Amino acid sequence: MIYCKRCCIPDSQEGVSFDELGICTACRTSEQKMHISWKDRSHELKQILDKAKQEATSYDCILPISGGKDSFYQAHILTKVFNLRPLAVTFSHNWYSETGFYNLQLCLKTFGLDHIQFTPSRDLVNRLARQSLFEIGDSCWHCHAGVGSFPLKIAVAFGIRLLIWGESICESSGRATYKDSVGSYDKDYFTRVSAKKTAEEMANTGCASLKELSLFRVPSSVEIANTGVWGLHLGDYIFWDEERQTEFIKSHYGWRETEMESAFKGFKSAECIMAGVHDYMCYHKRGFSRATMQAAVDIRNGLMTRDEGLAIASRIDAEIPHALEYYKQLSGLTQEEFDDEIKKHRASSFDSTSVKPVQKLRKSPEVLEPFVEQILKRMQGSTDSRLTPKDQDLLDSESWWS
Repeated sequence: MIYCKRCCIPDSQEGVSFDELGICTACRTSEQKMHISWKDRSHELKQILDKAKQEATSYDCILPISGGKDSFYQAHILTKVFNLRPLAVTFSHNWYSETGFYNLQLCLKTFGLDHIQFTPSRDLVNRLARQSLFEIGDSCWHCHAGVGSFPLKIAVAFGIRLLIWGESICESSGRATYKDSVGSYDKDYFTRVSAKKTAEEMANTGCASLKELSLFRVPSSVEIANTGVWGLHLGDYIFWDEERQTEFIKSHYGWRETEMESAFKGFKSAECIMAGVHDYMCYHKRGFSRATMQAAVDIRNGLMTRDEGLAIASRIDAEIPHALEYYKQLSGLTQEEFDDEIKKHRASSFDSTSVKPVQKLRKSPEVLEPFVEQILKRMQGSTDSRLTPKDQDLLDSESWWS
């Protein structure tokens, strides 16, 4: 692979390009941030939000929220800085970690948010996660698609015009820069950037019916136009610094990190037990994973040298996440079937012999099973002391309701 001369991003990263000096677009974009008048952009954001408040008849905007570091910080900015009344909308991937479940509930309580959540059934999630591997070489189509479609569905249904996201695509991926409009938000943004396949295309594979995928379908252009729905990323208007923002929400509100698989920082996708599997699939397809992306950001920010970043990334990227066992269980795939399929999605720009998985020795502090499943098992395995034997007999008789 060809690596950026400044950071450690390889040319197998989707959408990245290198200039005549061998420096990637993500590094050049980090330079652009230093020459942007963020004061002017913040003033522009205030004008947009003031107008949204004036025009709103119920909620000022929709805040797509997971409880992760970005949406928690978004909630702070919108409610505490700009005094907005957002409607929090969550697409649940149904893979919430215990830490993530806590952070989401803490966010809702801390900022006094009204909240709507869609959680697809466990059976549907399992079927989609299996088919996702075959369609896009990734375990997470249902999350990519649901995060994009469900907030739009609610916006149209409630007549709320403005959706507010967090980090800009220009921030660290190298797929867009602050000088172009590639990262602008529209109804097909998440299909284009991450899901790759529409709900209609997934239904055509036979893994689920179009009825089952109704909430994964993006509203039509006519529905969007009639409602006037549009969206923005706060990271296009305020200086985005995920490290500093994470420290802020930890110290001010008690937001919690956790140890993440395929990463050396504990704050990215902390709400999901399967993030390591998603990143491990990227390692198979493109020869790098989350640790490389995190190291690249630290190198650009002067927190480590390029050699240090490459050393850390090469060690962690190759680790087989423990959550892969859960993925094989829910998908019904053997290790051989998984390996054979993921090879078909490899980028052409790197030598597949560089993919050399190693066993992960560190044990994750998180139980790598959805937290709601943990609760169900724990409660079903306990005796409810509030019920007397007579009460239990009555419930068991199946005649208590007649």
